[in-house]
Order: sequence, then C-alpha cells, then structure tokens
Amino acid sequence: MQRRESRTAQIAELGVLTAAALIIFVIENQIPSPVPIPGVKLGLANIITVYAVYHYKWSDALLLVLVRVILGSVFAGTMISFAFSISGALLCLAGMIPISKLIGEKYIWLSSVMGAVLHNAGQTAAAVAVMKTTAVIGYLPYLMISGCIAGAFTGLAAQLVTVRLDSDRKKGEKSSNDDA
Repeated sequence: MQRRESRTAQIAELGVLTAAALIIFVIENQIPSPVPIPGVKLGLANIITVYAVYHYKWSDALLLVLVRVILGSVFAGTMISFAFSISGALLCLAGMIPISKLIGEKYIWLSSVMGAVLHNAGQTAAAVAVMKTTAVIGYLPYLMISGCIAGAFTGLAAQLVTVRLDSDRKKGEKSSNDDA
C-alpha cells in the first residue's frame, strides 16, 4: 500500500524513519545479549524496515536499509559487522518485498518472520565466507528459532506502528479538510 504524496514529503519521511532505525539500532547494540549465541538479538530496527517495505517503493526501502546498515556499522565501530549486516539485510529484503505483495498488512508479522529467518541465513553465509569455515552453520538452528521469535515480535510491533501512523494520518487529513 503505497501512499500518494509529494516526493519531497516521502524523502523527509524516509529520513526520519532512517534516523529512528539508527537510534533504535544504537540503543539495542548497547544491550547485552540475553543468550550466549553469537548473532542472536531482537533486531528492533527491523520494525522500521518492515514498515518501509509495506509503505514505500522497494527502492526506497532498499535505500533506507543501506543507509541504516552503513551508518550502523560506522556507529558500532566495527566494519566487520558490515559484511554480516549487509548480507542479512539484502537477503531479508529480497524475501520480504515479494512476500509483501502476497501478504496484506493484516499479516505483516508473517512477512517479518520470513525476513528474520532470511536475515539469519544471510548472516550465516557471510560468517562462512569471512571465517572460512562451515562450523558456524552449527549455530543456524538456534538462529532460525530466535529469528522466528524476534521476527514475530518486530512484525507485530510494525503492525501496531502501521495502525497508529495510518490512524494519525487519517486524522491529519480530516483536520486539514475541515480547515479548508
């Protein structure tokens, strides 16, 4: 469901969404992982990604994710994390974009679960390439389970954000129509 509004307004919104995703990423990055498995985290910044996939063109969602991953790697202070993040993010988007065309907003969380699973698969592939060992594939079952849980959580959060923003937008449109 892509909105009809000026391109300037869309760019401004994408900038705000990118900033929000970066803030969420930086804050989440400071929280210690509750489990001793590398790569397991909630991925709260993906709430913004899921929202963008459903409300903007695929190229806009891709740009948002690329900027978030690049700046997130810079802010995190480790460029090695870039390889893991970009591979996971691109595979995630490659799956979520077509799924978003099949699954309506009512089931955004399903798209998010698929995205989380693909993200973990992409990160595992990057780990195999960077570390030059297939031993890291042993983490994959744990990552898939945690990905399903985290994906459902972030997807439900994205669904709530969508409902709220759509409601606020409708109120704003009604208010501006009443003023005219």
